[in-house]
Parts: sequence; C-alpha cells; structure tokens
Amino acid sequence: METKKTPKADLESKKRIFLQIGLAIALLGVLVAFEWRTYDRPVHDLGALDMEFIEEEDIPITRQELPPPPPPALSQELIIVQDDVEIDEEFIIDVEATTQTEIREFAPVVVQQEEAIDEEVIFIVVEEQATFPGGEEARLRFLQENLRYPHMAREAGIQGTVFITFVVERNGTITDVRILRGIGGGCDEEAIRVVREMPRWNPGRQRGQPVRVQFTMPIRFVLN
Repeated sequence: METKKTPKADLESKKRIFLQIGLAIALLGVLVAFEWRTYDRPVHDLGALDMEFIEEEDIPITRQELPPPPPPALSQELIIVQDDVEIDEEFIIDVEATTQTEIREFAPVVVQQEEAIDEEVIFIVVEEQATFPGGEEARLRFLQENLRYPHMAREAGIQGTVFITFVVERNGTITDVRILRGIGGGCDEEAIRVVREMPRWNPGRQRGQPVRVQFTMPIRFVLN
C-alpha cells in the first residue's frame, strides 16, 4: 500500500511564507541596530576634602604687673623705758603770751534746738497715745454706766456698733466729735452725748510735748 502525505503535512507550500517572515525579522533587527543610541554616563565624584591651613599667630607672652605689697603694719607694742634712762630731748611748754603769739578765733558751737511742734497739727500716731483717766477698764465702765439705749432703736430692734471720732486736745479736753459710721435710731446721737460728757483724758505726747491727737472709738449697742 503506498503512503500518501496529506496536504496539511506538506511544507513546500509554506516555504515562501517562512522565507518572508525570516526576511522581515532580519530587517527589523537591522533597523533596531541602526536606531540604537548610547548615552554618556555621568561620573559621580564624592568630592575632595578642601582643607584651609591657617597660619598660627605668635602671641607675645606678657608679664602681669602685680600690685605692690601693702606697707607693714605699725607695731602696737609698748616699749617700757626705765626711770633712770636719760632723755636727750627736752620739751619746753610756753604758756605766756607775747606780742608774737598768734591768737586764733574759734567759732562758738551752736546747739540746734528741737523744732517746735505746731499746736494746730492733729496727730494720728504719736509716741505716747492719749488715754482715758484710769485706763481702758475705767473707760468701758464709764460707757456702761452712762450709755442709755434709745427708745426708738429699742422698739425698732436696731443694734450694732457706732464708730465715733474725736480730738483729744493738749489739755485733755474732747473736741470735734463726729460720727464715722452710724446705725440710726438715735444711737448715733446717744454716742455723741456720752463722748462729750467724758472727763479730761491724758493727752498724747510727741517728743515729750503734749499734742492734739485724733482718736476713734467703737460703741456697741446690743439688745438683751
């Protein structure tokens, strides 16, 4: 039986196609070879160390001038001389005045007197404060015995503290009685009345002299 090739297995018919494909590939390789470009690669340099040499300057050596040493301290030692030692120098004290004696005038020493205190000045703080005769206990007892609770304030239930100010004169009398803060209801008037009836105080003193002193006193009104 004779063997026969199928038309699909016959390669003679496809010879031209393979030749054309080979020529096309060869032509493409030639074109790529001609069009290939090369570039210069940049050379990366890390750089060189640039050192600048500075000439050393010769500094002259100077000598520090030290201050002169302090003078030696004078000796405090006492030298005892025997009584029988003869002294060559003799001192003559001339107490008689002659025509050639120079007389100097000395200015007298003036003692400054203390500045007088103005009688019209009213002090608030003094060296010796003005006091009630008999002390603080006597003052409180005087207020307790002479103070009368006003009828109007008692009915209205008014109570509190009245602050009153006055001047203790140089002779101890009370003047210029005024209310600093009142509570009303007749309590302010009663406080003024009692203060004006006070006996003479012991006046305040400044540098040993009696002066006028401003005094502030609180008076409490409390209902039982």
